[in-house]
Amino acid sequence: MSGRSRRRAGGGRRPARRASCYVHPTALVASTAELDTDVAIGPYALIGPHVRLGRGTTVGPHAVIEGHTTIGAENQIFQFAAIGAVTPDLKYRGEDSQLLIGDRNSIREFATLHAGTAGGGLVTRVGDGNLLMPYTHIAHDCTLGNHNILANGAQLGGHVTLQDYVNVSALAGVHQFSKIGESAIVGAGAMVAQDVAPFCNATGDRAVLYGLNLVGLRRRGFSEETIATIKRAYRMIFRSHLRLAEALEQARSELPGTPEIERFLRFIASSERGLCRPAPRRSGDSESPAE
Repeated sequence: MSGRSRRRAGGGRRPARRASCYVHPTALVASTAELDTDVAIGPYALIGPHVRLGRGTTVGPHAVIEGHTTIGAENQIFQFAAIGAVTPDLKYRGEDSQLLIGDRNSIREFATLHAGTAGGGLVTRVGDGNLLMPYTHIAHDCTLGNHNILANGAQLGGHVTLQDYVNVSALAGVHQFSKIGESAIVGAGAMVAQDVAPFCNATGDRAVLYGLNLVGLRRRGFSEETIATIKRAYRMIFRSHLRLAEALEQARSELPGTPEIERFLRFIASSERGLCRPAPRRSGDSESPAE
């Protein structure tokens, strides 16, 4: 290929550079945006004046990052993602609000993440190492921990909390103010209207529990002894005929005080929205291996 042909294939202009960053000449980057070293901005991307991008973060073609958005190091933001826009929440009155994103997240095509509101402390937070697949939505005032996976089309309403290692499957919806505990899994197409306890499997419309997320626990390296203890706790809380307060007291007195059990019981005791519970057993149903 001749030099003339190469210039045509590359758009005819050299890519702009900002310090040690790569900025495609068709990208629009506000002069007051803060770009750390090794940031790369793709064609036709838009970076607003109050945006901060951490070291090694890449922004794909046509992505839009606006508002008071701070993004950490080594994130991958793919084409057409929309990050940091003001929320459509009708209670929003134009307050300065933020979107804070940690390190090493992968935000795929057409994902949308909104800034916070006064009702949620003016901050939406995303931790480290999360994967947000295409068309996922993180609404205002959500809080995501670390290493969560949201599959295609998963939708989080406002003020939703995901702890760590949560898996929200494709086309699932989580009602505002709900909490999903660590290492829980939400099944494809599920509609979650109440809190999902750590380590559990919630599926269906409206979502009910189907035992534990055994695959996720083993992938995290939980020992079989720990999993067996979590199963005992699950049965005490969700399969006994005790009132919740009585079941919690029994679990605290009879089960080993491992960190996993302590987190499981603390989540349940602190639930304000109410807990997603198992489907009623029918006559002749056998116990699931996940329970």
